Amino acid sequence: MGSLFKRLQEIGKALMLPIAVLPAAALLLRLGAPDVLDIPFITKGGGAVFDNLPLIFSIGIAVGIARDNSGAAGLSGGIGYLVLVGAMGAIDAELNMGVLAGIISGLEAGYLYNRFHKIRLPEFLGFFGGARFVPIVTAAASILLALCFGTVWGSCQAVIQGVGEWIIGAGAVGTFVYGVLNRLLIPMGLHHILNSFIWFVFGEYTTPAGVVATGDLNRFFSGDPHAGMFMAGFFIMMMFGMPAVALAMYYAAPADRRPQIAGALASVAFTSFLTGITEPIEFMFMFISPLLFGIHAVLTGLAMAVTYSFGILHGFGFSAGFIDYILNYGLATRPLFILPLGLVFGVVYYVTFSWAIRHYDLPTIGRYEEEEGEALQEPAKAKDIETEERRHARQVVAALGGFENLLTIGNCATRLRLEVADPAAVDEKALKALGARGVFRAGKNLQVVIGTQVEFLAGEMRSLKNS
Repeated sequence: MGSLFKRLQEIGKALMLPIAVLPAAALLLRLGAPDVLDIPFITKGGGAVFDNLPLIFSIGIAVGIARDNSGAAGLSGGIGYLVLVGAMGAIDAELNMGVLAGIISGLEAGYLYNRFHKIRLPEFLGFFGGARFVPIVTAAASILLALCFGTVWGSCQAVIQGVGEWIIGAGAVGTFVYGVLNRLLIPMGLHHILNSFIWFVFGEYTTPAGVVATGDLNRFFSGDPHAGMFMAGFFIMMMFGMPAVALAMYYAAPADRRPQIAGALASVAFTSFLTGITEPIEFMFMFISPLLFGIHAVLTGLAMAVTYSFGILHGFGFSAGFIDYILNYGLATRPLFILPLGLVFGVVYYVTFSWAIRHYDLPTIGRYEEEEGEALQEPAKAKDIETEERRHARQVVAALGGFENLLTIGNCATRLRLEVADPAAVDEKALKALGARGVFRAGKNLQVVIGTQVEFLAGEMRSLKNS
């Protein structure tokens, strides 16, 4: 199980790199649209990203899987995708794997890079050794994959399309199940894998230009008037539900402790509302009060089902925060309904969480004895930011058992993703005192929720390790 989780964690992390491109593309797409600035060449620029999502995923995932994030792996991913699609098209022109072809090619190239990027060939073939060998072996592997998929993909395509049609056709039930599963996979960081199928694979729409867009997110930005059903409900949860949870935890804390936690809760609540990044709040109660997280998952599913029932369709390039709400307002269907429904759900979240915390005496921030007060410290002054960041990185490394305990150091949008030699050497209490929102373990694989500044922390840790 530990090995399986490690592989899934690697895939989830790798998916974040190409997904990170989408906000910029969505911004260009919307700013240039006729109902905004009406500048066609800007819209075309953003649309080019969505038109080439499979290729972008193949490159981005390959780089994310490669141990040293090598550009050679990205090149191999792109080559693998082009060979796979071209060869499959020669077998059967009707086959269309969409973004899934890019995901498979990226995984293939990334793992082949890790296996062969240091290979030594005989002297007369020496030029093709090392990293140069990876695109070659990837192209060969893609030919074999094309032969396999070209033979069986017709049936697979029908099954996937059937599953997608069932989920879409299930209406409120389908959106509810997706919303619940989306949150329940958050602790393990595997929700990106589920999202990739829902947002980029299931469902098809052919644009007026003849481009086939697949998946709820891709179809939404391609102009499909029926897309957005698997995104709209998140605006309710992220803009209203999570800030209400922060408010509930604030008032559930003893009055004398509220000033100590007010800043931290206000910060994560505003982050959720504005950008749709919810993990800093969720990890405040996810592990110490699993009941609350179960309630949260169900309420998220309900938000998805309710928006579907009201005929609301909305989408995002990054996440369901206020920025995306405004930016993509012109593409949405009945977006105004999100505001009153969001307020209602905010009240439901607040009342439900307040009751559950008090009724079951659940330990939330400000209510447990060993309070991580140091975690809520003020950020470093700008003039001392470089030395403070490095000092903080050293402290985090020490809490993780030192560099000798760190086999790999990676990160996604909000988490450190680590492999350690000895899990027992990791001091969770010290990590939380240093600002970690939560820690998730699976054998030797570790995830430490830091927040949106995690990339800088991970960079400092890698710099210290290599110095």
